Amino acid sequence: MTPEQLQLFAARYTLAWCSQDPEAVASFFAADGTLAINGGPPAVGRAAIAESARGFMTAFPDLVVAMDGLDVREDEVEYHWTLTGTNSGPGGTGRSVRISGSERWQFDATGVVASSIGAFDVDSYNRQLGIHP
Repeated sequence: MTPEQLQLFAARYTLAWCSQDPEAVASFFAADGTLAINGGPPAVGRAAIAESARGFMTAFPDLVVAMDGLDVREDEVEYHWTLTGTNSGPGGTGRSVRISGSERWQFDATGVVASSIGAFDVDSYNRQLGIHP
């Protein structure tokens, strides 16, 4: 993909995260694509990826993701984002969060994400939610 196509892809992906439609997020991945977050076990396949997205969307019904930037390299693209929302879903704390993170994408031959490795500061996230492990 060209840099312009990658920017458009990332912008559409950002909108999918803001849509409260987890299947919209999963549609950016290959059928057997993977999404791993903070070194955890990867969600494999669109259904599992949709469930990962659904977890955030349920916990934060007012979730907004903003694209902070895109670093394009030869073998991968790094998507930088900031998530804001209020943890008012079932069992939520009622607290607002603002966290930034990134995803390192590798694409398949059809132009969708084959692998995404995501990361954000869990300690900051937990502090904002009032969770103290």
